Amino acid sequence: MNTTTVYETEDARWVAVQARDAAADGHFVYAVRTTGVYCQPSSTARLPKRQNVEFFDSAEAAVAAGYRPSRRARGDQTSAAVERAALVARACRLIEESETPPQLDDLAAEIGMSPFHFHRLFKAETGLTPKAYSSAYRARKLREELSAPNASVTHAIYGAGFNSNSRFYEASDQLLGMRARDYRAGGAGAVIRFAVGQCTLGAILVAQSQRGICAILLGDDPDLLVRDLQDQFPKAQLIGGDDGSNSWSPRLWASSKHRRLACICRWTFRARPFRNEFGGCCARFRRARP
Repeated sequence: MNTTTVYETEDARWVAVQARDAAADGHFVYAVRTTGVYCQPSSTARLPKRQNVEFFDSAEAAVAAGYRPSRRARGDQTSAAVERAALVARACRLIEESETPPQLDDLAAEIGMSPFHFHRLFKAETGLTPKAYSSAYRARKLREELSAPNASVTHAIYGAGFNSNSRFYEASDQLLGMRARDYRAGGAGAVIRFAVGQCTLGAILVAQSQRGICAILLGDDPDLLVRDLQDQFPKAQLIGGDDGSNSWSPRLWASSKHRRLACICRWTFRARPFRNEFGGCCARFRRARP
């Protein structure tokens, strides 16, 4: 039986509240008009009079109606948020430790959720799909492999989890913003324009070559970010502060979603450069440039 249908009527919900039915938690909340708070059905608070009770499908709906959470409801929200974050963190570790990109069904099974609900949870918490996160992590690993001394491009491609050279070369511009051999050569022959700004996490540097976004760096000191870019592309021509790059780089931070992406990538990648998380957003701004 679908448990959601059990609590569709107000009478059924009131029965659940009277029984302090924990199975009903998450299906609805009830609010008390005389106190202005809402509770989960299993709340151990004193049972209110039925005429003072109002039911809502979600906590968000109760808040929108002017109610505030009870103490326990606040605790439940915190616990649920911690649990969601832990599940997503575990999924991230699974993605990072897998030799090849894991399938959605396999990830969901490891987490103990259906593929649909896992995909929705992951995207809600990070702003990324599991596939996009996997691509971002492989891009970071690819940069590390290409930077290793005496490592061939082919070795770096397979070391980053790509199954074939052809699949990598189809996405190389999107992953690196340049050809792999040019990246390995320190950006030889590339003209890279960059801009430095501020975001909620501190300083941000966004760099773009002729082929695409090649670096997004986060840190506390803008000057150090520029030095990092110089170290990463010592043989490229770096051009900073031009009108073109400055016009679009701060707009990457216009939405809370992209700030959330930066948060999880900073946490996962230990504040190292990352860029694919912003791929779609950057592409839109590139198309919008004059």
